[in-house]
Amino acid sequence: MKFITYSKNNQIHVGFVSNNHILPIHTIDNSIPDDMLSIIKAGNATLDKIRAMEQSVSSGKYMEFALDFQTTQLLAPVPNPVSTRDGYAFRQHVAAARRNRKVEMIPEFDEYPIFYFTNHNAVQGPGEILCMPDHFQKLDFELEVAVVLGKNGRNVKAENADEYIFGYTIMNDMSARTLQMEEMKLNLGPAKGKDFSTVIGPMLVTPDELAKYKTAAKPGHNGNNYNLDMKCWVNGQLVSHGNAADMDWTFAEIIERCAYGVNIFPGEVIGSGTVGTGCFLELNGTGLLNDPSYKPQWLQPNDVVEMEVTGLGRLSNTIIAEQTDFSILALKKNQ
Repeated sequence: MKFITYSKNNQIHVGFVSNNHILPIHTIDNSIPDDMLSIIKAGNATLDKIRAMEQSVSSGKYMEFALDFQTTQLLAPVPNPVSTRDGYAFRQHVAAARRNRKVEMIPEFDEYPIFYFTNHNAVQGPGEILCMPDHFQKLDFELEVAVVLGKNGRNVKAENADEYIFGYTIMNDMSARTLQMEEMKLNLGPAKGKDFSTVIGPMLVTPDELAKYKTAAKPGHNGNNYNLDMKCWVNGQLVSHGNAADMDWTFAEIIERCAYGVNIFPGEVIGSGTVGTGCFLELNGTGLLNDPSYKPQWLQPNDVVEMEVTGLGRLSNTIIAEQTDFSILALKKNQ
């Protein structure tokens, strides 16, 4: 299924996508919760009811309730996730970024998957992204895929971890690089460079929808992997092109590490990390390495960022400048 969270008459609702329409779940059956997190937590019985509803729609039922997908205001499919983590799964991205900084590939990347926690209260969906002046000091996109967990667990092994995934979505891990790099000098980051916006959407797609794209994990790894084309455009220009099949660490392996010694919960979001070529930081570094006269590019006010992933839809955002001159970079002491 393809779930959507949307706004209508200033009210937030949940629906599923069928033939470019959105079917409002709670309107059709008011015994089903009208928010995505509650539906995820409700478990298989509720999901089965919604699947039966989807089957009825395919035969023409409930279309009087249908909304047009293109004209409906979409929100993050899970607007209130329990937590948000981001992984580091693509070796190509890590190796290129380190090469561009003229440092060796870190061997620990191939030993275990890692992740960091980011601000789950700053998760956004399609639409405008408000940014402060300091964010525009090397403002960047990051093209990723994310999963949303569907059940409780603890000490989950990788061979069983795919069972804990409720669905998949596109993630844009927005990054303010100047803020990120200054704080990481103190070995306690990223924080302010990342906490202002993490974008997910437009849909939350259940694993059965992606079964036809399933492919083998990299040698020595286990868990589901998918041949999903990943692209990003800025102002209509293609700037990034990769594939989810290039993940070296699978989501199952990342979940195994996340769940070691701690409880995981329905509604937690875990990003894949940036696909190879999936951000300006990497692209600019490669460009300058090959040509010292290369002109770096960063996101600017009013830029339109569009991401598309096979089976997961197209996520579109417009970068908007906050009307303020407040700067935390200007607050640094002893300059």
